[in-house]
Amino acid sequence: MSKSAKLTTLFENNKLWAQKLTEADPDFFSNLTRRQNPDYLWIGCADSRVPANQIIDLPPGDVFVHRNIANVIVHTDLNALSVIQYAVDVLKVKHIIVCGHYGCGGIKAAMNNTQNGLIDNWLRHIKDVQRFHEKELDAIEEKEEKFRRLCELNVVEQVRNVCNTTIVQNALANNQELEIHGLVYDIHDGLLKELETD
Repeated sequence: MSKSAKLTTLFENNKLWAQKLTEADPDFFSNLTRRQNPDYLWIGCADSRVPANQIIDLPPGDVFVHRNIANVIVHTDLNALSVIQYAVDVLKVKHIIVCGHYGCGGIKAAMNNTQNGLIDNWLRHIKDVQRFHEKELDAIEEKEEKFRRLCELNVVEQVRNVCNTTIVQNALANNQELEIHGLVYDIHDGLLKELETD
């Protein structure tokens, strides 16, 4: 079976990337195999324009990452809960970051009343966020501003969901050093903004 041209390009890129890293630091990969001690769990959107490590300029091994459409944390999502549990209980991360982004396709799809297929079940969680903050959102007349605000409000709600997991509740009850943060990334300028969360 032959590799497609696109996959061949990925392998070539990988070789160049590994070569660059080892030229800069010959022990990079041997050191990497001996450590995974991140201080951060990053819960972000699956959007290809929002790569966690690159946005915060940290190397592999420094950030434990979970991504899904629109950075949603649902209490029935065993995948997300398993990531949080491993990060908090095993890796002992000190910070959980929920990072949304402006221009999020998942948020935009939830705002539109069109059917998108299976993903509509996932987007239902964002529609709930919209419903929780209906009064505030209805007061915003400009469509783009409303879209940006829903991106922010979704982060705030997902921070609440993270805080309400038994994993985080138990860690805090045991005085484990742990902070939860809500950030939003602007794909127009590459900058992060911290959101007010309680």
